[in-house]
Amino acid sequence: MLYQLHELNRSFLTPLTKWAQASSKMFANPISPLAYTPYSQRIAAAYELVYRLGKDYEKPAFNIDSVQIGEQHIAIVEDNTVVKPFCKLINFKKNLANSKRDAKISQQRKVLIVAPLSGHHATLLRDTVKSLLPHYDVYITDWIDARMVPLSAGPFHLHDYIYYVQEFIRGLGPDLHVISVCQPTVPVLAAISLMASANDPALPKTMTMMGGPIDPRKSPTQVNTLATEKKYSWFENSVIYNVPANYPGFGRKVYPGFLQHTGFVAMNPDRHAQSHWDFYQHLVQGDDESAEQHRKFYDEYNAVLDLPAEYYLETIKTVFQEFRLPKGTWEVEGKLVKPQDIKTVALFTVEGELDDISGAGQTQAAHDLCSNIPASMKQDFVAPGCGHYGIFSGRKWREIVCPKVIDFIEKHA
Repeated sequence: MLYQLHELNRSFLTPLTKWAQASSKMFANPISPLAYTPYSQRIAAAYELVYRLGKDYEKPAFNIDSVQIGEQHIAIVEDNTVVKPFCKLINFKKNLANSKRDAKISQQRKVLIVAPLSGHHATLLRDTVKSLLPHYDVYITDWIDARMVPLSAGPFHLHDYIYYVQEFIRGLGPDLHVISVCQPTVPVLAAISLMASANDPALPKTMTMMGGPIDPRKSPTQVNTLATEKKYSWFENSVIYNVPANYPGFGRKVYPGFLQHTGFVAMNPDRHAQSHWDFYQHLVQGDDESAEQHRKFYDEYNAVLDLPAEYYLETIKTVFQEFRLPKGTWEVEGKLVKPQDIKTVALFTVEGELDDISGAGQTQAAHDLCSNIPASMKQDFVAPGCGHYGIFSGRKWREIVCPKVIDFIEKHA
């Protein structure tokens, strides 16, 4: 019922937000007489704030049209390399028709970025992709909103996530480098562990794991505490709803994105309130650059997707309540996940010093689990002054973290 109420509220707010958007333009556009009335800037700013607080945020585009390599600007085309019911594997393909260095660029190493399936879209990793594109042939998992997947496609379990990752690795390997950001560090480590146990020849060369809950028992955060304080039955009964009839996934059980977004905001309500107030002030003061930065951030942050219920609930139990990976008790359809079987894949873990999503040591735990990877093939880095998003997006990612990731890949390629 809650999902239906949310949709009803969204329908109610749509005309209000459209009116607020139009009113904002009327008081801001220089060709409008209202733009020259007293306090017009403040009125326009207030209307835009109302519009942005109430509007519906659709999935953003990657908007990566070109990449600069040396002195050349090379066009980028998004290619859906693999399309599955719950995920698309996107390749940011370089158009080398007019390139002077086709041979060198066309032989770039392949990098698979496994994006989180945890509420936000893969476009949250836009900066990650853009920074790696000059150096590599980049692929990313673009997870599909569960409310858009018809019931006829069947369920999506945690082990399905693992099988998707394995399929992508086999399709792109063996000369492949895998980067997992946040949530997927756990299923990616499981996927590679199972491949190593089976002596799969398609094992990647390296795996870089960034800010993920490999062992959530270490330095538990507010996210971890919620998962352990509440019983499994609470999650089943309190956060799982059926998709309404106005979506292709009508009837599918999901953890709605709007609920997860509410949880994100509730973790730092003061910071978000201050951010919106600052946005209003920037508009009043005519600070267009700062206002645009706010728009870009919240266009991404407020765009959320629904998670398949079975996948979400299994992740809660397996990763955050029973700690099966670090305890060595995780079985995927009868096969035990044994990270100690990995011997030939180099491991790089990255954590943020100020990460309030995955606490200190949670990602580093992969080193102890992967006990048979030689020390010369292991590396760890704690990014100073970085929060969770800072390790894969923004200035610190570009200037501090990304160069280390590139150096690691080149060292073990």
